[in-house]
Amino acid sequence: MTDLSTRYLGLSLATPLVVSASPLTRDVAQIEKLQYLGAGAVVLPSLFEEQLTTEPRARATATPSEREAPGAVAELVPNAASYNLGPTGYLELIREAKAAVTIPIIASLNATTPGSWANYAREIEVAGADALELNVYDVPTSTEITGATLEQKYCDLVSLIKNNVHIPVAVKLSPFFTSLPNLAVRLEQSGADGLVLFNRFYQPDINIYSQEITPTLELSTSQELRLRLHWVAALYGQLRADLAATGGVHEAYDVVKALLAGARVVMIASALMQHGINYLESVRQDLGRWLQDNGWKSVLDIQGKLSRRAVADPTVYDRVNYMQVVTSYRPDPRGKPAGR
Repeated sequence: MTDLSTRYLGLSLATPLVVSASPLTRDVAQIEKLQYLGAGAVVLPSLFEEQLTTEPRARATATPSEREAPGAVAELVPNAASYNLGPTGYLELIREAKAAVTIPIIASLNATTPGSWANYAREIEVAGADALELNVYDVPTSTEITGATLEQKYCDLVSLIKNNVHIPVAVKLSPFFTSLPNLAVRLEQSGADGLVLFNRFYQPDINIYSQEITPTLELSTSQELRLRLHWVAALYGQLRADLAATGGVHEAYDVVKALLAGARVVMIASALMQHGINYLESVRQDLGRWLQDNGWKSVLDIQGKLSRRAVADPTVYDRVNYMQVVTSYRPDPRGKPAGR
């Protein structure tokens, strides 16, 4: 029988399929079903920094400067409790989920600054979370903030959290850094046990009739996986930290690609939101079938087989790949758009 088990953040997982932070994991009964269908672990919906600095209970542990800031912010921030149950309900969700399932429960904090995060991270650990994912979602717009300043803030945040908890910590990043490998090493040195690549950058639209900014969320497609494959493959072997691929995982073939690139686990949500959570079982079965049909005994046997470190010519992950792509394109002689 094909062995689908793996290890991520020092935790034993029955499969490399992790259901990422989303509404799919905010209900204990659904988490139970996800375990049955093949989830190796689940990441709970992200709790937002703004919730910790505006909720009365959390404000008691905030610094004076943090207490002054939320007033104006609170008027703009939507009520996210229906998404993640709020700070108090979040801890209860962890406790209930841990009592109901055996798979690892990974909490998620969407943060960019310190403050009450350290205290709440400890509460998350006490509630029973097996690991913590720091979802670093920050869109710099000030011309005065340098890339070095921003990166150091992330490293400081990781150090702060790691100094206050004993559970493993993963950092979920965006791909928008000048030198991602350098930042990855620095985050690892700051204590990160894993990196999750990548956070999706949700871009608002503009309604030209009402002349208002319109929040827009489009589910991922398999096309988005390519960026993840590139960086997972490039970083594999250069870090001790585990790598997780998230964004664009829609079928077993996507899972195989991520594993070949060097991912320990893949995270999936959009595909389950499109097809229903029962689809997870199909992905698990197809993954096992592919491994068996191709003569592999376990997922660990293929991990990193096509990473930058493993291929005969690493330049395929560098500029040569770019050159090959742009020079190999041929327009459709019938004048039809490519892909049609």
